Amino acid sequence: MLNSYTLGHVRAVTPEGILEDQLVSVSGGVIEDVGPHRSGTRADVDGRGQLCLPGLVDVHSDALARECRPRPGAVVPVPLALHAAESNLLAAGVTTAFHAMSFQLKSAVGIPIKSPQAPEIQHALQAYPEPRMDHRVLHRLDVRCPGGIDLFREQIAGQPGTPLVSYEDHTPGQGQYKDRSVMERWLQDAQQMTAASARHHVDLLVAERDEQIPLREQTLGWLSSLAADGSIKLMGHDPTSPDEIDDLIARHATIAEFPTTIQAARHAAAQGVANVAGAPNILLGGSHSGNVSAAELAQHGVLHILASDYLPSSLLPAAFELARLGHATLPAAIGMITSAPAAATGLHDRGQLAPGRRADLLLCSDSSEYPRVTRTFTAA
Repeated sequence: MLNSYTLGHVRAVTPEGILEDQLVSVSGGVIEDVGPHRSGTRADVDGRGQLCLPGLVDVHSDALARECRPRPGAVVPVPLALHAAESNLLAAGVTTAFHAMSFQLKSAVGIPIKSPQAPEIQHALQAYPEPRMDHRVLHRLDVRCPGGIDLFREQIAGQPGTPLVSYEDHTPGQGQYKDRSVMERWLQDAQQMTAASARHHVDLLVAERDEQIPLREQTLGWLSSLAADGSIKLMGHDPTSPDEIDDLIARHATIAEFPTTIQAARHAAAQGVANVAGAPNILLGGSHSGNVSAAELAQHGVLHILASDYLPSSLLPAAFELARLGHATLPAAIGMITSAPAAATGLHDRGQLAPGRRADLLLCSDSSEYPRVTRTFTAA
């Protein structure tokens, strides 16, 4: 893998704007200089007028989980799934991925999880030979799942670094599934339940999870203490209101992941909390769950970070779409998938095309309807 090289004749996307005909110099996996490509200067790679961007930083990627279980009944060995996910992420320009790992025994809609458990996946990540990118973990904790909470306690005990944790509660009637009929429709479509069976399933799920309200409060208090002393970096999933944003702040969380209403997102932004929305939401024109659209958040200036969620290839096109809609300049939109997620997760060594930053880079063609990554370089 290249460690020291030059990229020539590129349009460099920087926070200040797009700089024409630039030469990017890399030494030892670090950006050494970004400046005009002077006539007669040789470059190792000729960018031929393509855009040069920092590598994309994805704070919530389900790519690995989907490769582990690509269809019902098919469970792929984790090392093979990791190899496939890595290839897909790099092809999409993602050089730092926070793999979303759910510490729960049932899915968000109350179906037993048959995929590999989070500890097995995290072990495979740690043992993965010669990674071509920076693989990290987003620990998704269901605050009403006793078994998942026990798994999480064991997992973070003695873990190096500062784990990124997203606390969530998918109980129907609140949060993402405030309208329980959304979950019922999903069960009919994805699980082939009848309407009556879906209603009964949701009724049982609500009753089961109502028994865990004391556990929810106990778990949130524990996470708050960990966030307060810097042991974890905490995110709140699917906040619905300003009051829930205030609760999130009181728990020392600094990121609002997928706020469901414009009111919650506005309050978060006003309080200095970073809002994350899904890039597929931008491309599809709205939320599949009927929540506030990411484009509306951007239009009101309260969208800070885009995450791929379930579709890695959506990140770059979503940024370009925000620019096309006039909700952000292209450099600002690119910042939502590079510098902003890097800063929010404490990765201050990457995310900008600037000297001293980690040389995770990509070349991108913007000559077609959708931007296309033509080459990805990593410092891994």
